Amino acid sequence: MKTRLGKHIAVLSMLGLLASCAQMSPFEVENAATLRAAQNASTYGDHDSLAKRYENAAKEMRAKAEEQNKLLEHYEDKSYLYGRRAQDLQAHTSALLRRYRQFAEENIKQATYHQKMASELGQVNRAAQGSSRENKASAGTDRKDFNGSSGNAL
Repeated sequence: MKTRLGKHIAVLSMLGLLASCAQMSPFEVENAATLRAAQNASTYGDHDSLAKRYENAAKEMRAKAEEQNKLLEHYEDKSYLYGRRAQDLQAHTSALLRRYRQFAEENIKQATYHQKMASELGQVNRAAQGSSRENKASAGTDRKDFNGSSGNAL
């Protein structure tokens, strides 16, 4: 009895190890990279590129949703072609349609957030550049040359 239980535990642990070493799909890798980039975003460029990435992902999800919508209409109109599988195909396609629409909504929200962050950082950068230019301009007029006259002459 103990050896049989030990073998089952060993098999389960091996399966767990194999599952943890399984390769991720390209979609999961892309999502992980995007998530990592979003967590490390700190500049205008970072947020702007993330916003574009999320917008593109939303466009892809909308295209997939439209494709699934057309397929669902086909399954509903021509259900007699699929026999018993028709309801399963309709349910599966409907679930995919909802999922793609949900992903598109989430990507739009993320894109909007990162656009907002990029615009705020852009305003801060423009304000900082404007104030540094004003400081340089005022510093140039306040200097005095060696003779004691004011101006930019050195």
